Amino acid sequence: MKKQRYFSEEQKLAAVARVLKGEAVSTVARSIGADRKRLYEWRSQYQAGGPQGLRAVGRPRKAEALGARARSWDEEAPDELGAARRQIAELQRKVGEQQVDLDFFRKALRHIEETRRAQGGPGVAVSTRSSRR
Repeated sequence: MKKQRYFSEEQKLAAVARVLKGEAVSTVARSIGADRKRLYEWRSQYQAGGPQGLRAVGRPRKAEALGARARSWDEEAPDELGAARRQIAELQRKVGEQQVDLDFFRKALRHIEETRRAQGGPGVAVSTRSSRR
């Protein structure tokens, strides 16, 4: 059984670049110690998502996570207005969904109340609205 080897994003990107320049997949795979199948997967991921497609799956390493967090803080400042607008739109959407739910439940309650009143035949106590309002 082969030991699984970890390849950094840079190594993957360099290998994919060699393949895209026309070098044979077998040659590149042999030189870096990877399977041809893995190189084909990397190439597909790169073509689908660019360099971000080659990122490692799973939890990022601590140094990468800290670097990404610092970059995101720098990027957030100029786009605060856009983020606020997205948040407002999301909240408005949620309020609309809640209004639809409220309307549905009000109609259902009215229907139940009318059904109860209609079922009360002669001599049966009919529920009425409360006098306290």
